[in-house]
Amino acid sequence: MATLDRVRTSQPSALGKGRPDREAAAPGRAGTAPGPAAAAGAGRLVGPGLVLALVATVVWSGSFVTSRALHDSVPPVQAAFWRWIVALLALAPFAARAAWRERRALRRHLPYTVLAALLGVAVYNTLVNQAGLTTSASTMGMVMAASPVLMALYERLGGVRLGPRRTLGMLTALAGVLLLVGPGAGGGLGAGDLWICAAAVCFASYSALLRRRPAELGGTAFLFATFVLGALMLLPAYAASLALQGGFTPTTGTVGPLVYVGVFSSALAFFAWNKAIALIGAARAGAVYYLQPVCVALLSWALLAEEPGVREALCMGLILGGVVLGTAAARGGRERARPAR
Repeated sequence: MATLDRVRTSQPSALGKGRPDREAAAPGRAGTAPGPAAAAGAGRLVGPGLVLALVATVVWSGSFVTSRALHDSVPPVQAAFWRWIVALLALAPFAARAAWRERRALRRHLPYTVLAALLGVAVYNTLVNQAGLTTSASTMGMVMAASPVLMALYERLGGVRLGPRRTLGMLTALAGVLLLVGPGAGGGLGAGDLWICAAAVCFASYSALLRRRPAELGGTAFLFATFVLGALMLLPAYAASLALQGGFTPTTGTVGPLVYVGVFSSALAFFAWNKAIALIGAARAGAVYYLQPVCVALLSWALLAEEPGVREALCMGLILGGVVLGTAAARGGRERARPAR
C-alpha cells in the first residue's frame, strides 16, 4: 500500500480543480505527454464520447432535411432566430442557474464566448438555411462532411502532426466534396453550394474553438450563454427580415420543424457535440461526423423524395473512404499526439 501511495502522489493530477470532461480533451495537444493513468482514464471516455458524437450527427442530419423543407415557407434568418429561441426555452430549465452561478467567469471570457456564439449559433445555422433555398439536403450533408478536414487542418496549424494516412484521408474526402460542387456538377457551382461551403468553414472553426474553452467555464453554462448571445446577434437581421419579407404563417408544417431544430438539433445535439469534443477531441468527433451524408441522404430520400444519382454516390464513396483512412490513423494515437517540430 505504501508503494501504491507513493505512485499516486508522484503522478501530477490530470484533473486539478477542473472538471473531467474538460481535462479529457488535453491529450493530443502539442507538447503534451499524458502518463499511463491519464491515458487509461482517457481511454474509458472514448466510448461515451463516440456515442455522443454519433447522437449529434444523426440529429443534425434531420436538421438539413427540415431546412430544405422550410425553404419556401420560412425566410432563412427567421428560421434561424426562432430555432434558437426554442432552444433557449428548452435549455433554460437545466442551464439558466448554472449560467448565473458562472456569470463572472462568463464575463471574464466574454470575447471567447461571443466568437463561439457568432460562429456556431448566429452565422452557421443561418448559412445552412440560406443554402436550403437552392441546394438539396443530400448535397448540404455531403458538403458539411468536409468539416472534419478543416478541423484537422486547424490541429495542424496548432502544432499537431497529422501523418501521411490521415492527410491522405483528408485529401480523399475533400476530393469527394470538390467533385460534388465543382464545375460540371449539374450546371456548375450554385449559390447554395457556396452558402453551405461557408457553413462548413463556420462549423469547423466553432468545433476547433471548443478545444480552447477556458477551464473555469462549465459546459452547460457556456452552451446557454452562446445560445443567448447568438439569438441577440440575430435579432437585428430578424427585424430587417420581418420588415422586408414579412412573417410566416404558423402551421403544423412550419412550427413542427422549428420545434425539432430548436429542441433536438440545437439544445440536445449541441450539448452532445460539445461534450463529445471535451471527451475525445475535435478530430475524433469529426471522424464520426463524416457519417452525416449517409444519414442525410437516407432521410432526404425517404422524406423529400430526393434520389441520389451516380455522381452523388461516387462522391459519398470518396468522402467515406477518406473517413476510413483518417480514422485509422487517428486510432493509432501516435500521429494525433505527436507535436510538429
